[in-house]
Amino acid sequence: MRTFLLLLTACVLPSCVGYRVGNVKPHALESVKTIAVPMTANDTQHPRAEVLATSALTGAFAQDGTYRVGSVGNSDAVLETRLRSIRYSAIRSQRLDSLRPEELSTVVTIDWVLKDARDPSKVLARGSNTGNSQLFVDADLQTARNNALPDALERAGTAIVSRLANGF
Repeated sequence: MRTFLLLLTACVLPSCVGYRVGNVKPHALESVKTIAVPMTANDTQHPRAEVLATSALTGAFAQDGTYRVGSVGNSDAVLETRLRSIRYSAIRSQRLDSLRPEELSTVVTIDWVLKDARDPSKVLARGSNTGNSQLFVDADLQTARNNALPDALERAGTAIVSRLANGF
């Protein structure tokens, strides 16, 4: 019986090899603990989009918990972001008028560069992520678009944080 238990233990333990408790950051970002998130640059014509994008990013960092958000002066890295585009496309149109949409899709694209805070010429990571949201068109199209934008920006921010925290 003792031999059987030892054999069973020897078979079960190798399945845990390689498992690490805690964060599994990408190798290039292991020393980064605090990231500064300055205001996002806005290449679009949408007012206040840079504020919504920055808020979505800091919220995503706080929810993930892998990195702390700090100020530029006392952080290990600085995440520079640029809201490149906000696109709306029709998903579904009315039955009798195909040029009048009933449902739209919002797609935002954010380009980002993570730089070392001590040496800004050293790029730790870079990329571009998108976030999307869907909205139903009502009488006030502008309000419907404004209500869908924060959701798309939150999805893009979550994708950026996931890429920095997990490497994918």
